[in-house]
Amino acid sequence: MVEPLVRLQGVVKEYGKTVVTRVLHGIDLNIQPGEFAALMGPSGSGKSTLLNLLGLLDRATEGTIWVAGQETTTMNDEGRTRFRGETIGFVFQFHYLLPAFTALENVMLPSMARWGKATEAMRTTARELLEAVGLADQADKPATDMSGGQQQRVAIARALAMRPRIVLADEPTGNLDTKSGQQVFDVMRRVNIDQGITFLIVTHDERLAHRCDRIIEIVDGQIASDQPNVPVRT
Repeated sequence: MVEPLVRLQGVVKEYGKTVVTRVLHGIDLNIQPGEFAALMGPSGSGKSTLLNLLGLLDRATEGTIWVAGQETTTMNDEGRTRFRGETIGFVFQFHYLLPAFTALENVMLPSMARWGKATEAMRTTARELLEAVGLADQADKPATDMSGGQQQRVAIARALAMRPRIVLADEPTGNLDTKSGQQVFDVMRRVNIDQGITFLIVTHDERLAHRCDRIIEIVDGQIASDQPNVPVRT
């Protein structure tokens, strides 16, 4: 039996001290290696909170979270930062590219932050990643000169710079028009298939969700539905 890449047991998240608000209510969830899963639910249901916990950007109030065989809830802040940088990639609704940098330089940023300086090997890897997302000819273009869809594809390449085991994408097509959103989705799907990288994608777009292998629905901080899906090919 294959060990889950991500495993949550009894995960609770609360905010506040005087007035306590419970956002997640004992979440149990496994994500298998190589899965391409959608996480859906109404606004305020706890989707982004759950993603932040999985990405080690926040700490659970109760419960345990394993990622790539490591129990992350007991790690100290330094250990969490190092593990997050080496294991998890992030794609957000807004691309957060540095406008003064080229596409290539933006993709190199995680490696530069980890190792402290740029190397030729980093440049080679960044060019390969830009090629993988269909932007090999845009490597030296400033981020500000690129379309929204192109910038989001650069953000995907950047998320892959440290060879993560899993990419967490929070509404990655939310700021894009339909055509650009589909192109960005296609890039993530191709990376999933070609490189075997696991994706968990928060989306409100049912059309995109139904192109995933699995649809997880969260309502009021609880898993309401978790079903395998036969992807709709377009």
